[in-house]
Amino acid sequence: MSLINEKDLEQLTNVKDTTCVSIFIPTQRAGKEVLEEKNKTHLKSLWEEVATKLKEKAVPEGKIEKIGEPIKALLNEKSFWRHQSDGLAIFAAEDFFEKYTLPVNFDAHTYISEEFYIKPLVPMFNEDSRFYVLALQLEDVALYEATRYSIGKVVVDDLVPSKLEERVGFDYKQKHLDFKTQNSGGENTIFHGHGGTSDEVRKEEINKYFRAIDKGLETVLNSESVPLVVATQDYLFPIYEKVNTYKHLIKTVIPGNPSESDMLGLHEKAVQVLEPELEKIKKERIKKFNELNNTGASVTDILPAIQQGKVDSLFLENRSEIWGTYNSDNMNVTIDDAQQEGIYSLMNWGAREVLKQGGHVFLIPEAQMPDKNSKMNALYRF
Repeated sequence: MSLINEKDLEQLTNVKDTTCVSIFIPTQRAGKEVLEEKNKTHLKSLWEEVATKLKEKAVPEGKIEKIGEPIKALLNEKSFWRHQSDGLAIFAAEDFFEKYTLPVNFDAHTYISEEFYIKPLVPMFNEDSRFYVLALQLEDVALYEATRYSIGKVVVDDLVPSKLEERVGFDYKQKHLDFKTQNSGGENTIFHGHGGTSDEVRKEEINKYFRAIDKGLETVLNSESVPLVVATQDYLFPIYEKVNTYKHLIKTVIPGNPSESDMLGLHEKAVQVLEPELEKIKKERIKKFNELNNTGASVTDILPAIQQGKVDSLFLENRSEIWGTYNSDNMNVTIDDAQQEGIYSLMNWGAREVLKQGGHVFLIPEAQMPDKNSKMNALYRF
């Protein structure tokens, strides 16, 4: 399921209006909070706060009503509130409305300006988060393409049952169902080869089946260099690992029977296994920043460098903000203590521009900022 992509981000950043409203709330997937409709109540409360602020800004009543119409309509969509993830992002203007249910733990936040607030979304657009998940069972197989924040099934013609049966040369599904029924606890026989001839034959059939799967995956993975993580029972992974030819197979398996998890549950387990891999690019950029001793650059230096396309990676303190204005004509930066009329988030401006240029943006806790003397750090391209 594609949750938000570059085209969506481009659409958001291209909207310009005298009144753009951005609302972020944390949500729960299930449990008591969902039953009690706390997610819906939270949004209703935040919209009422926003409406009050808009009145204080002397925004015409008709415009406030038009901005609020789709938000109020959303509050009445019962099915929507039963299917939430970790966070909800809403973007509303007089002639624009978009909502995104996302696996991101947002802090509750509202933002009113002439542009939308996209800073909380930037973790979803870092390139290092893409990977594949292979859900592998003796009776079924499925491939998923995922990022840290999304997952979707990949349809591979060479992995459909009829194609696999042609390669393996037998009804593998029925054979393996029979094998599992007749050999409860027979995993050790497969591993160690202590069984008789029939066990060796079955072991070779599994090897042949797995080789067929590996061959089928070539159509998708032949030009890839992203991680592939396998979800399967522990006793099957060593067998698959021996026949695998993909160079970027992760050696740590997602344990358990993949059929016992839905797609989102499988995704959650995969992210846990791949956490060190998914942090790799960020760690590399921080290391390079420290090696180059890129300290001392202030916001007044960084924003013009961003405009000139010089910034490879932007590090933003995740729970902080820098208020001010930036004049792109003379590259002049002004800093203010708080948001007020005409004053906006310089972090949001920087994140938007770096992402447009294909650079990296990282939201970093204060204690992990490369240069802790500033809320904004930048690694330059040259």
